Amino acid sequence: MSRIGKMPVTIPAGVKVSLNGSEMTVTGPKGTLQQSLHDRMIIAVEADQIVVSRPSDDKGDLALHGLTRSLINNMVVGVTQGFKKSLEINGVGYRAEVSGKILTLSLGFSHPVVYEVPEGISVEVEKQTKLTVNGIDKQLVGAASAKIRSFRAPEPYKGKGIKYADERILRKAGKAGK
Repeated sequence: MSRIGKMPVTIPAGVKVSLNGSEMTVTGPKGTLQQSLHDRMIIAVEADQIVVSRPSDDKGDLALHGLTRSLINNMVVGVTQGFKKSLEINGVGYRAEVSGKILTLSLGFSHPVVYEVPEGISVEVEKQTKLTVNGIDKQLVGAASAKIRSFRAPEPYKGKGIKYADERILRKAGKAGK
């Protein structure tokens, strides 16, 4: 049994949910999100909650049950609160600056790394070494954060690179001397 799938998604005040076939649209104070859901799942939009049920106990339906409920919940949370990921830059001379929709990173290469921030995402630079990626779509926030991190992933010897704020880098010992 899917414990996550059985829980209903509560719809807060100010959020409008519409279901057209397998297309779900959620509109709230922060914006509008649209998601195409699997048509095998039975989705019921009631007055103040959304209930997801499955047609059978097949292995595929069990997996889709929890996934569908999580996607709907992420849409509701996104249009009310939004999502954010924090990144830290470690290394001498490593820094970031943002101007409009362009993020420029100095990461020890011979050239600056220029990243165009996707639509629906905003990047804030608190200090030169602390980034925050904000948005209403959880998948897009995670993908943008992973892309920024991939420009210089943290290395295990000195810990230089871009890491998530809550990530712990396992450090290795360097060469042993004689």
